[in-house]
Amino acid sequence: MDAEERCQRILQEMEGSLTARDRVGIQDFVLLDAYTSETAFMDNLRKRFNENLIYTYIGTLLVSVNPYKELGIYTKKQMDIYMGVNFFELPPHIFALADNVYRTMISETNNHFILISGESGAGKTEASKKVLQFYAVCCPSTRLLDNVRDRLLLSNPVLEAFGNAKTLKNDNSSRFGKYMDIQFDHQGAAVGGHVLSYLLEKSRVVHQNHGERNFHIFYQLVEGGEDELLRWLGLERNCQNYRFLIQGECAKVSSINDKSDWKTVQKALTIIEFSEKDIEHLFAILASVLHLGNVHFGASALGYATLNSSAEVHWLSKVLSTDTSIKFSSNYALEVYIVIIDHFQVLSPFTAEHAKYARDALAKAIYGRTFSWLVNKINESLANKDSTRKTVIGLLDIYGFEVFDVNSFEQFCINFCNEKLQQLFIQLTLKSEQEEYEMEGIEWEPVPYFNNKIICDLVEEKHRGIISILDEECLRPGEATDFTFLEKLEEKMCGHPHFVTHKLADQKTRKTLERGDFRLLHYAGEVTYSVAGFLDKNNDLLYRNIKEVMRQSKNSIIQHCFNAIEPDGKKRPETVATQFKNSLAGLTEILMTKEPWYVRCLKPNHCKQPDRFDDVMVRHQVKYLGLMEHLRVRRAGFAYRRRYEVFLKRYKALCPDTWPHWKGTPAEGVQRLIKHLGYKPDEYKMGRTKIFIRHPRTLFATEDAFEICKHELATRIQAKYKGYRVKGQYQRQREAATKIETCWRGLQARKERERRAWAVKVIKKFIKGFMNRNQPVSMDNSEYLAFVRQSYLTRLKDNLPKSVLDKTTWLTPPPIMQEASMFLRKLHTRLLVRKYVRGISSQQKVQLQIKALTSDIFRGRKENYPQSICQPFADTRISEKDINIKVLQQICPEGIKYSVPVIKYDRNGFRPRFRQLIFTQAAAYLVEEAKIKQRVNYSSLKGVSVSNLSDNFLILHVSCDDTKQKGDLVLQCSYLFEALTKICVVTKNHSLIKVVQGSVRFDIQPGKEGFVDFKSSSEAMVYRAKNGHLMVVGPHNAIVNSRDKS
Repeated sequence: MDAEERCQRILQEMEGSLTARDRVGIQDFVLLDAYTSETAFMDNLRKRFNENLIYTYIGTLLVSVNPYKELGIYTKKQMDIYMGVNFFELPPHIFALADNVYRTMISETNNHFILISGESGAGKTEASKKVLQFYAVCCPSTRLLDNVRDRLLLSNPVLEAFGNAKTLKNDNSSRFGKYMDIQFDHQGAAVGGHVLSYLLEKSRVVHQNHGERNFHIFYQLVEGGEDELLRWLGLERNCQNYRFLIQGECAKVSSINDKSDWKTVQKALTIIEFSEKDIEHLFAILASVLHLGNVHFGASALGYATLNSSAEVHWLSKVLSTDTSIKFSSNYALEVYIVIIDHFQVLSPFTAEHAKYARDALAKAIYGRTFSWLVNKINESLANKDSTRKTVIGLLDIYGFEVFDVNSFEQFCINFCNEKLQQLFIQLTLKSEQEEYEMEGIEWEPVPYFNNKIICDLVEEKHRGIISILDEECLRPGEATDFTFLEKLEEKMCGHPHFVTHKLADQKTRKTLERGDFRLLHYAGEVTYSVAGFLDKNNDLLYRNIKEVMRQSKNSIIQHCFNAIEPDGKKRPETVATQFKNSLAGLTEILMTKEPWYVRCLKPNHCKQPDRFDDVMVRHQVKYLGLMEHLRVRRAGFAYRRRYEVFLKRYKALCPDTWPHWKGTPAEGVQRLIKHLGYKPDEYKMGRTKIFIRHPRTLFATEDAFEICKHELATRIQAKYKGYRVKGQYQRQREAATKIETCWRGLQARKERERRAWAVKVIKKFIKGFMNRNQPVSMDNSEYLAFVRQSYLTRLKDNLPKSVLDKTTWLTPPPIMQEASMFLRKLHTRLLVRKYVRGISSQQKVQLQIKALTSDIFRGRKENYPQSICQPFADTRISEKDINIKVLQQICPEGIKYSVPVIKYDRNGFRPRFRQLIFTQAAAYLVEEAKIKQRVNYSSLKGVSVSNLSDNFLILHVSCDDTKQKGDLVLQCSYLFEALTKICVVTKNHSLIKVVQGSVRFDIQPGKEGFVDFKSSSEAMVYRAKNGHLMVVGPHNAIVNSRDKS
């Protein structure tokens, strides 16, 4: 059921993705309503580009627009999303095409190739790298296969370093053609590869146009090479010092990091298994080319070449050989060449121009042959030693169509290559589509297309094509020049619709052509070529004596490139153009044997700027890439076709009538099958030998149904086989299980009986111990008492008091733990006290000492003492700024210890007066604002009386020897305990305070007495009683006698 639901979900998603529109634009041009309109095509392409949707389908053809910025769509997560998913299920992507090619190769076990085309700077190289990265992730992985994968991936940066360069149109332009075969085994694992290279642009080594660079590897060596390596090679870290690197005047490019790329190349060479010796010799060759470029020639009095760069020749000889004699051979080879006349060698000195030509030819030959050696070395590393049959996916990344201000021999070859690829595309798609439909008897609307065979014939036709005329001119005796070649072209090509020169052009066209130019009307547009250098570049000759010098080198790569058995001259070698034409013919044969897939790369603007879409430029590319014709073919034709035998063999399991064996003809079987599948008449056509399916979604629905069917068939086979094998195993296991169960149950029963006997014994012992718990320790109660001790201690541990004042939470101990409990309680109390004492500050300690003195005096004697315990004592209750300045000046020398506001009651009449009571070091002062009312020396202070009730009265008893002297003081103080404790501390007399009951007698003056009576009531009051005594009524409060309450 889960499989059916999943299938239904996939079909729904697939149907949605095939018919729904993207948020902007349509993801498959086949679904475009106005599919014949070039304007609608361009609008859809522009909308998607503006939303960073750079990929769009035309059926299975992928159109890619270079965004010139990072989009974050090539991550490992993206690869996982596109892996194993039907082609149209997800938005268009290079990963979707790569996955579809891979899965088709695995399922059909045939060979495929991906043709990536477009003009320079359109993103072809990046597209091929993304395909390689995808295969590196999706293929099965083992340690051996990972090595192959790493070599495949890292061959790219090596080939790019040696074969790519900055041009006016592209900072990483491929200056050679590359076809890479990736070989897969029957499980789909990448097990090997092979690289073919075509027409390396060797002339770039010695000359670059303005705004262009030499090959990347030279700048990487100079900028990134280690100091020790550069010293050994005789190089300096400055590109400006080498003539071959600065002709384009752009040695530094902001988008290229030569130092980082150098490290990548070094790592890649190691992984591809280049030996240290090979790497040293390879770097030495690069240095030799740079030194060769700095070799200068002068002219002697006779006009012969003289060498003016002995230092450069010295380094040239050093990096290529350790034999000092070669230095002289090098000088000689660059100044003299050998001419063979009647089998005799005649030495002829070079002119300065000939010497420069020989120097440049040698540099090109060294680099070109080294590049070929490098490709062969990479192929050795990628070679698969297993001889079993392999399937192949080819990647063709070759230079795009090029049009510069000055176009030479290299652009001619590159654009001829693009013509051949366009011809291949026409043959494999447009033309083959129409021819196949006609052969199968399928009616459809013919699609007109431009066949560029006329242009290919113009270039490559035997005896009449441009290449043949160029070769004839190179081989003929006499003074052949580039201009005689142009004259031959004008003679042979006169009247050709795709060829024009200054001489053959009309008056208007002639103004746009130089006399040394010819113009070809390619499928991609008009290109004007300058014939200057055509013959020399086509010949690509190297003088014999220079070859001999190179053969003397002890550099192993040079020895291989300039082999001693190489023929020297009797038979002239093929020209460059002919070699290139033949290699293209071989490439075409290779591609014709494989199933094609296409990626068409478009360049949105000339400036390499992101988010800029040049309509005119893109429209031109859409036209010459044949995208509109391809779209019309897709809409007019069918997306899928297979021979009846192949289709029936694959899908016959979907119909009960055709499974497992169909006895009729394949066509009848297919007809029965599609009727059972419910194909609609407009979804397919039956040809003579093939079935044609119009929509991809129809095929995908059939493929998904086949996947489900395969699982069902496999399930049936597995069920029968498993039933056969498991039935006997089940019976044996059932018998064994019965025996095991019997033994197991017996064992469990015995264990259960033992457990119960043990439990009974334990319970009996516990009950007996409980009954004898109050008896002395014996065998009967020892275990029970131990349990009681452990239980009590465990509970006590979790319920210990947290404070010294907590007297109630200590657990009541069992009788046996009484003594231990008391001991533990004392220990715990001491611990809490210790923690508390350690935690108090010095101020708190002083406060406690004073409080302790107060406790000694009043605890259990005065009713309101307990309420004062929680109230902290202050150092003073009246600050010095609140004491009158005059008073302060009088008493300040004695040192103020404490001051407090009080109410003083007159001795006669007992009228209350607000006063300040100030204790100094020597006396107590009673102050009224600015006047000291009474001074009491501590020596004359007989004592202080307070009641045992809850009032705040105190009576200071003063010695009255003189009748003029004032008597005792009757005071009321809100901070009674604090003031009394302070006077004890100041006088250092702790027995000064007397707590009395009832009445207190005091001296009004010498010889005259007064009384203060104290009693308790519900309401506090002070008044003069009828008997003339001062009556103080304190609020009722029980006297606290217990010392523990403090």
